[in-house]
Formats: sequence, C-alpha cells, structure tokens
Amino acid sequence: MANDDIPFDKTLDLAPDTVDEIMPGVRRIMANNPGPFTFKGTLSYIIGRGKVAIVDPGPDDPAHIGALLDAVRDETVTHIFVTHTHRDHSPAVPAVKAATGATVYAEGPHRAARPLHIGEHNPLDASADRDFRPDVALKDGDVVEGDGWTVEAVATPGHTANHMAYALRERNALFAGDHVMAWATSIVAPPDGAMSDYMASLAKLARRGETVYLPGHGPVIYDAPRFVNYYILHRKAREASILHRLAKGETDIPTIVRAIYIGLDVRLSGAAGLSVLAHLEDLVARGVVATDGEPAIDGLYRLTG
Repeated sequence: MANDDIPFDKTLDLAPDTVDEIMPGVRRIMANNPGPFTFKGTLSYIIGRGKVAIVDPGPDDPAHIGALLDAVRDETVTHIFVTHTHRDHSPAVPAVKAATGATVYAEGPHRAARPLHIGEHNPLDASADRDFRPDVALKDGDVVEGDGWTVEAVATPGHTANHMAYALRERNALFAGDHVMAWATSIVAPPDGAMSDYMASLAKLARRGETVYLPGHGPVIYDAPRFVNYYILHRKAREASILHRLAKGETDIPTIVRAIYIGLDVRLSGAAGLSVLAHLEDLVARGVVATDGEPAIDGLYRLTG
C-alpha cells in the first residue's frame, strides 16, 4: 500500500431503519437513502438508555423518522445533536423535536465557508438545510451532560463551515459526521466548505485521543488516529498531484480532474472538480498557485514560481 492510499472499509451489513447496538450505550439506525455521496444511507445514533440523546436524526423521510421514534418509544429523548446541515442529516429534526420535546444542539445554522464571488452560485445549495436553527449553539470544547453520558463539542469545519463532531467521553468515541468516514473520503466543495479549514480540523482530530469514530455514513472506524493520518496523507498526495500537473503548464480544473482521478465514477466528476477547486483556493491563498481574479471553477491556474 502506498503511503497515501486509505485502507477503506466498505463492509456494512445493516438493513435500513433497523436498530443496531454497536457498543454499550450506543445504538444506530440507517436511513434508506443510498447514493454516491451517502453510501448505503445516513446513520442516526442514539446515546444512552432511558433518557437518551439522538445524533443526526437524518433526512426528512417518514419511514426513518418513524423507525427512530419507535426505537426510543419507551424512553425520553432529552437532547438532539446535529453534526452539520446537509439535507441527509438535519431535516428530520423538526419532526423528532415535535414528537419528543428534546433540546437541539449544533454549531449553528448553515452558512458558506466564505462569501460568494460575483457571478458565483453555490453548486451544493440544494443539499443545504437552510431552515435549521439549533436551540443551543455550541462552541468548540463545550460539554453537554446527560443521564449517564457526557458529550464534548469538537468544532471540525471543512466539509461544511458549521461541521461539529461530538466526543462521547465514557466510550472514548467520536461521532465524526461526514468529516472522516471509513468508506470514502469526505467532499470539500467551495463555497460550502474550505480545504484550509478541513486540513486544520484533520490535524486537530489527529491530536485527540478518541480511538473509535462513529461516522455519518459507513462502518465504524476502530483505529481512528491512524485512519485520520491516512486521510491527511491522501489530501497531501492529492495536492502534490495537482502541483505536478501545473508544473507542465497553465491548465483548468477539468484537465486536472482527468489527470488525477483515474477511473472516477461519472456521477462524482462534479464533486471531484469542486474538491480540486478547494485545493486550488488553498494553494492560491498560500501563494503557491496563481489565477486571474478569485479562484473559480472555470478559471485557469498556474504555478507562481
């Protein structure tokens, strides 16, 4: 294995909308929303017994909402935590809150990582839950206590500006949302996300002690610090590939995508282009790469040296 190859795990034997206890005090339920960005579906988690918390209620899907509420039918939901405001994670919040009366915690409403440039639109606008508002806005390091569990808010901007992971102290585990997943790399697409933020958040997680990650999609990550380092190496290798292509002369993003994403699923070509743009934004900000005007999806890029 090359040092930039991530040891992906795509084994997830889990039927949609069924309850699965993955460790003492943590259950999960998967929404039936498979796809190229969601793998087999979005995972909602239940923390505790009796008085419980839900992490990421998921999409606005009556079947999933029903399964989630059935799973906690004889319990009291006191807290709802949301990792970020993409439409497969947070739109079920109003229905679950209405049924349970739970308090909703998150970093904040959806927002772009940076202002839009003149003439630019957000290609991921349709994926954002712009109606979401938490009852309690959390800051990095805030601690929320429940009945037999303690959750620490870990700000992890990058995939979205408002992405928040949650450390479950009693289990040395982290609800990682879409920041780190076992089955694939996370998408960082401007202006929704920013590569500089994403890399800083990865470095932050690498310094933490949680050994188990419970992601928003795909299987549990059991060797988390090592896996995060694979993610970091992968992004650095991707950056090196972009610089290698630019060393051959000025070029555009579609050319870079064809050069470095060999065998890419055609459904992901747009996302790959946005990921390259995220790297190029970071490289331009660092003075390594130049472009005319603001970095844009249809811009031309060259090395500054």
